[in-house]
Parts: sequence; C-alpha cells; structure tokens
Amino acid sequence: MNGVTTPIDLLLSARWVVPVEPRGVVLEDHAVAVHQGAIVALLPQAEAHVRYHAAQHIALDEHALLPGLVNAHTHNPMTLLRGLADDLPLMTWLREHIWPVEARVLGPEFVRDGTELAIAEMLRGGTTCANENYFFPDVSAATYRAHGFRAVVGLPIIEFPSAWARDSDEYFARACELADALRGDALVTAAFAPHAPYTVGDTSFARVRLLADQLDLPVHLHLHETAQEISDSLREHGQRPLARLQRMGLLNDRLIAVHMTQLTEAEIAQCAQAGVSVVHCPESNLKLASGFCPAETLRRGGVNLALGTDGCASNNDLDMFGEMRSAALLAKGVSGDASAMDAASTLHAATLGGARALGLDARIGSIVPGKRADLIAVRMDALETQPLYHIVSQLVYATPRSQVSDAWIDGRALLRDGALTTLERDVLLRRARHWRQRIATI
Repeated sequence: MNGVTTPIDLLLSARWVVPVEPRGVVLEDHAVAVHQGAIVALLPQAEAHVRYHAAQHIALDEHALLPGLVNAHTHNPMTLLRGLADDLPLMTWLREHIWPVEARVLGPEFVRDGTELAIAEMLRGGTTCANENYFFPDVSAATYRAHGFRAVVGLPIIEFPSAWARDSDEYFARACELADALRGDALVTAAFAPHAPYTVGDTSFARVRLLADQLDLPVHLHLHETAQEISDSLREHGQRPLARLQRMGLLNDRLIAVHMTQLTEAEIAQCAQAGVSVVHCPESNLKLASGFCPAETLRRGGVNLALGTDGCASNNDLDMFGEMRSAALLAKGVSGDASAMDAASTLHAATLGGARALGLDARIGSIVPGKRADLIAVRMDALETQPLYHIVSQLVYATPRSQVSDAWIDGRALLRDGALTTLERDVLLRRARHWRQRIATI
C-alpha cells in the first residue's frame, strides 16, 4: 500500500456479510464499499479501512448485511384491503368481494396511498424490490420513483373493463405508452401483466407475446393457481393452461409464472427447458387453499425459483422473512424430505432468484462488485436469535422482520435505525384510516 486511499460515498462494516453469491457463504468482519449507488468492493474490514476513505462509515457490529429481498409477486395497493374478506376460497373472494369493492374505489388516489403504505411495510421488513401487478401502473411507477424504491410495474391486460381501461385496445394502448415512458429508467421498469388464463383470451395473449418480444419485456402471469383453473381450461380450451401458453409461444425465459400449484413432472421439465421462472407464494396459497407449489421439485429440476407474498388482501402481509420460513417448512412437508428448500436455497429464492425472474440479476440480488447497492442490515443480537450457530439458517428460520434495522437502495438510506427516511408514519396512518372508513360502508 502506498498510503493513498480512494474516496467513496459509503462504507458498511458488518459483523457478518451474506453475499448470496456464492450460495450459503457467510463472511465475518467484512465491509461493503459503495460509491455512486454501486457496490465497488466486498473485502475484510481491516483492508477496507486502508483502501478507502468514506464520506460516511456505518458500523454494523451486531448485524448481518445481505442483499435486499425481492418480492417477486405483489398487488401493493391492496394493502388498503388487508383483512377485508378473509377465510374464503379464491373465486368467491375475487368475484363476490374484491372485484366489487375495487369497482367502487379503484383510482389514482387509492393506488398512490396503498403503494406508499406498502413501501413503508416492505422497507421495514427488508424488501427493496417489488414486482407489482395492479391497475393504474403509471401511478404506482411515479410513487415508487418518488420514494426511491425499485420496482417492476405490471402493465395490466384483462378482458373486462376497469377504471384503468375500457376494453382490450385501451389496455394495450396504455400499456405501450407506459412501457415507452419507462424505457431507460434505472429504478422502475415494466412487465406485461396479463391477469390469468381464465381472464385473458387467446387474441390478447398473442398480442402480449408479440409486444413482449418487440419491447423486450417480461410477462408476469398468475398460472396454474388452482385445480379449478385446470379443469375449466380443459373444458373450455381442451388443454391445460401451460399447454395453451406454449401453443402461443409464451412459454419462454420471459415468463414469470406465479403460484404454479398444479404441475405434472412433464410440465416442470418443460418450464426448466424453456427458462420459465416460477414465483412461489406459499402463505397466500395456504390461506386461499389453492394448493401446494412443488417448490423443491422445481428447484431440483433446474427451474429458477423466486418468492412473493401476493397482495395483502390474501396474505395478509408483505413479510418476506415470514414467506421464507413458510416456503422452507412447506417444502419439507410437501416433499416428505427434511432437506428440501434448505436455508441457503430459500434465501437465494428471496434475493437472486427473484432478481433473475425479473431480469434484474445483473443489477441486484447479491453483493457483488458492480451491482447496485440494494442492501439491508438485520440485527442478530435479539434474544430470539440467540445463540448464533449458522447465520443463514437463523435468518430463514428464526429472524422476524422487526429485526431489520436499515435498508439502502442505490446506496441511498431509506430505512435508518428502524426509521423511514422518505415516508411519514402519521400520514400513512391517517390515509389508511380514511380508506377503511370509506370501504367499510360499501
């Protein structure tokens, strides 16, 4: 060393760093150097202090530092419908409760307020990226950007009118307009979001496939969610939904297939060969009695696996730490194999697997120099996480989201010592109570 240090914006020194790549590795007494929103180095603390002069140094002496969690399937404005219609099967829940309420309240203000409440909840729980699927995606995109939150916003396609669009042509026109507006945005990007095989026709699916190829966008779709979906498809189309998508050229590496509780071995092999990503939403599927995604079989079969919470109306939270624990435990119970969805694989699904599903794995999902500094710090000194034998296991099986202390996106602190930096708690509470009063009278 020649005594010359390199100036950087931020140095995070942590008791443990969990980079996710390589899988399962834990680095003790390491530091992450950040400059202009990017990770520039991951190295031992002693070396970091010699090599870098940081404008800000944060010592995380009792923390694990890891990539921000990626919630790969959300309907975030539905935070405002949390607990509205519980203990009901999927189609009853949708047709008799959720859709009628949305018809009365859906609009830009509802989407903005629900998204802000979701951003607060996600940051406090260690999530730094969400794959959004809801109406008024222009409002969602503006809200995410205003608060520095990373998101992929779905461009909704569905065969019935809504407050967002009157018919298929308007859905597609507005989708293309927003996709164009978001092109090149470093923080908020777009994906086509045809709702589901039972709400989208072949003509619309064909248009989605053509435009997704032309615009180089992912396709975010509820698929094989329930046994009823399969039986209805066989009756109406003469084939299972996955086969229908394959016929139309949508079974490829752009497809983000959500839920996937009803799968054959042949379909799992098809997904692996085509490069499909599957988003497992264990708690929503359990709550709606939709079935069990064969997560471990998918993972061992070579399918990229991600995790999502689904919306607060069917979960009822955006807690990715809880989702990790549920996913790991459920996989063991479903497979009859205690080694299924081990802790490292589960954490991978909640970080790099989600990033890969969204096409963002070159930018986020692991602590690698050159990637964006989307990071979280988790206190590991609580009584509930003692003693510490294996950090990754403790993160997945024993750590509540309340132990997340800090979150950074692009190196910008959005949660510091448990306090939100861009959102005011009292404002969020006031707006949530306003919507409760309005919806409760419907």
